[in-house]
Amino acid sequence: MMQEQGFWDNVDRAQQVTQETKFLKDRIERFNGIETKIEDIEVMIEMCREEEDEAVCNEIVQDTKTAAEEVEKFRIEILLSGEYDKNSAILDLHAGVGGTDAQDWTEMLLRMYTRWAESKGFKVETIDLLTGDEAGIKSATLKISGEFAYGYLKAEKGIHRIVRISPFNANGKRQTSFASVEVLPELTESQNQDIEIRPEDLKVDTYRSGGAGGQHVNKTESAIRITHIPTGIVVQCQNERSQYSNRDTAMGMLKAKLVELKERAHKEKIEDLTGELKDMGWGSQIRSYVFQPYTMVKDHRTGAESSNINAVMDGEIDLYINEYLKQSSNGQL
Repeated sequence: MMQEQGFWDNVDRAQQVTQETKFLKDRIERFNGIETKIEDIEVMIEMCREEEDEAVCNEIVQDTKTAAEEVEKFRIEILLSGEYDKNSAILDLHAGVGGTDAQDWTEMLLRMYTRWAESKGFKVETIDLLTGDEAGIKSATLKISGEFAYGYLKAEKGIHRIVRISPFNANGKRQTSFASVEVLPELTESQNQDIEIRPEDLKVDTYRSGGAGGQHVNKTESAIRITHIPTGIVVQCQNERSQYSNRDTAMGMLKAKLVELKERAHKEKIEDLTGELKDMGWGSQIRSYVFQPYTMVKDHRTGAESSNINAVMDGEIDLYINEYLKQSSNGQL
């Protein structure tokens, strides 16, 4: 395609093709690099057999472990082949049943995902945040920027349940609380252009941003709330100083939600969507985080579990993400 005459006449298309080319070249180079490492290990094994050098044997063990980790990581990335898997992600958290405990739980999840994203080198940006009356947060929307952020995080979509001794209960009783996690792809410019939303289908409200911000927050209604009337979907953004910037961000979120809803409802056009389809539904939890009387984090879809709950809450959730991707690719989910 890059050799075609007039390739650069359409700049947007040309940039898209060159980005895809770079992605494919990088993937091939990674594969070749792993293959070379494995060949080097095989040579070292032959040397170890001939010379019986303990130092070489120890080096083989370490190199084999490193190569195995690289192969597994590469294998997981190969599974991320969906249309939006390479995109950045929009993460939406909402407190569910459980009152203040649920709001505190939602804030714990916010910290967990932030730590996970930072460990991957992704950029984390808060788009919207609504704090709880006593503690925690009622809802939060994060933008997590980086290649494959959506591909990984789509495994986290669903209801998350916590069981613990409530810090907000004077009687020290165990409390079960819930929070919902919604994950959407941040659409690229070309993907955005493919989606048309009729102006008459939108209800746009402005309000004053919350939190610290001095005179700007006190005097300017820069925050935006957009309601898509046919489906009842509501999105809002207050992190930008400009009302126009907040509107652009909110529209991007709305389009991402409509795309996800369209695919889930198997509809051909956005216009075919109705309010009957908007609810994600609470249903059954996808994962339980048990702090008492024992410690265990178990994913109910895949069976993956860990007793190291502190590590999980510090962002070590790759076990659950990877197992979900593996089983999804095998048709087990």
